[in-house]
Amino acid sequence: MKIKHLSMLSATAVALLSLSGAAQAGGPGGPGGLCSNATLKGPYGFTGHGEILGLIGPDNLVHAFASPSILDDVALVTFDGAGHFSRTDFGLIGGLPKGGQTTFNPNQTGTYAVNADCTGTMQIVYTAGGPVPAGVEVDLQIVVADDGTLIESVASKGITASGATPDGITCPPYCEQAAQERFEGKKVVVYGFR
Repeated sequence: MKIKHLSMLSATAVALLSLSGAAQAGGPGGPGGLCSNATLKGPYGFTGHGEILGLIGPDNLVHAFASPSILDDVALVTFDGAGHFSRTDFGLIGGLPKGGQTTFNPNQTGTYAVNADCTGTMQIVYTAGGPVPAGVEVDLQIVVADDGTLIESVASKGITASGATPDGITCPPYCEQAAQERFEGKKVVVYGFR
């Protein structure tokens, strides 16, 4: 009797696991995936922290600044569910407001792509009119978690407008920054609704 009961429990567990997989396969990302660009829609509050270490030279190596600069940043990113976003942020680099800004800088746009496995990319581009020069860019590798309410990311590329290292690398022409930065975004929830 115990063996028959255990067999039924095992069969039930296997069936539930199979149904769970089938439900996930038809989830928000469509057939075979959990995520898509549509997973990210609406406002997310981001915090960022890291260090700007130097410039990447023509030899593809890090050429360090005399001392690294610590970055802290807060931002509001609004995703459209179709691969684009707008962004406003306020940040400090080395203890001073980024670009001399005194308020949030809304002059930013970007694109994003979320893969079926919930990994993806974001590209932030600063536009004209703000304290940070137009063309400054930050590329992020992202993971979408917690049913699309959390975004974990690290910077994979940063383009700056100016800079120089003690060993003679200057921007321009070598304007890719060497940085170690991470950002976390959480969906803004209003009155308990997503």
